Amino acid sequence: MSTKDFIEKDYYKAIGVPKDAKPADIKKAYRKLARQYHPDANKGEAKSEERFKEISEAYDVLSDEKRRKEYDEARALFGSGGFRVPGGARAGSPGGGFNFDLGDLFGGAGNGGGGVGGLGDIFGGLFGGGAGRNTRTPSRGADVETEVTLDFDEATSGVTVPLRLASPHTCTTCAGTGARPGTVPRVCPNCTGTGMVSRNQGGFGFSEPCRECRGRGLLVDHPCPTCQGSGQATTERTITVRIPPGVDDGQRIRVAAKGSPGERGAPAGDLYVIVHVSPHRVFARNGDNLLLTVPVTFAEAALGATVTVPTLKEPVTVKIPPGTSSGRTLRVRGRGVPRRDGTAGDLLVTVEVAVPKKLSSEAKDALSAFAAATPEDPRAHLSELVSRHG
Repeated sequence: MSTKDFIEKDYYKAIGVPKDAKPADIKKAYRKLARQYHPDANKGEAKSEERFKEISEAYDVLSDEKRRKEYDEARALFGSGGFRVPGGARAGSPGGGFNFDLGDLFGGAGNGGGGVGGLGDIFGGLFGGGAGRNTRTPSRGADVETEVTLDFDEATSGVTVPLRLASPHTCTTCAGTGARPGTVPRVCPNCTGTGMVSRNQGGFGFSEPCRECRGRGLLVDHPCPTCQGSGQATTERTITVRIPPGVDDGQRIRVAAKGSPGERGAPAGDLYVIVHVSPHRVFARNGDNLLLTVPVTFAEAALGATVTVPTLKEPVTVKIPPGTSSGRTLRVRGRGVPRRDGTAGDLLVTVEVAVPKKLSSEAKDALSAFAAATPEDPRAHLSELVSRHG
């Protein structure tokens, strides 16, 4: 990304957010526009493709805290056509009314040449220039975010999925140099590769980005026909990502160095995969524990029984103690969601007494006999509690 891009392009306007927008708002706006203008949704539409490149470029800068700060500072310093000094006036502007040593600001003799706290520090942060440096420090690539939806079984057992990404990437034609194959960029003779030049204006001297190379320090005489000299191009690529077992809905998986490429060999950004998990028809989940509701008959709950229940793998048997009430939860250890360390959570089986909707005459007679044999009133304690409270 050149300094001229920082000064001339309004990335906030490109995404449609204010300059003080929070990272979450920037991400939300970008994702909405990316879906609207994605090449897959607009086959063969050149305008949509250019718009997608524009919002992708803007998001690459605004989503990175460091690059966004550099962008804001660059536009604040140079975006209005002059270099601002304390008090709101521009250096060299008539009527400024200032009488001070700019060496203090740029880390010159006024402060012992150390440059501490001077504007040279600001320039160094923005463009990698200043004393002791020959070229601007290449920036790390931006992080990239994508989404994937998994079945419940895939999320619990782990799966390798292919992901198709459309994002700025190193131009494969020129390998990121920006120069036509067979040629190489040359050092800018105007700034000797530093990306910065000194200029006098109205008796003051200060440094600014080189206009010949736009602060890059290099000149491309024969631009690459694919990327037009930028070194990057919006490409579609497919990568495979291993989703570990036990991933939960909404979890973010970090894949190192699979984001946007860095400038001139700098490290690439990271890829973040947001996982969405489809619900299961039988199981629910609480952390690493698997939840299952199992219906039992009244006789099984009253007399006790051994029932077979499903798990993520093979079925297991669960012992229902005699006198089990509806809603009681039984724990089967180690039959829940697998963890990365090889262990697993538990299976929590909630017993639900099933009441039949229709009864045969034999069943009715049997239940009537049972009711006569057990005259105990299960609600008697309620009346006693009410009497005590009164």
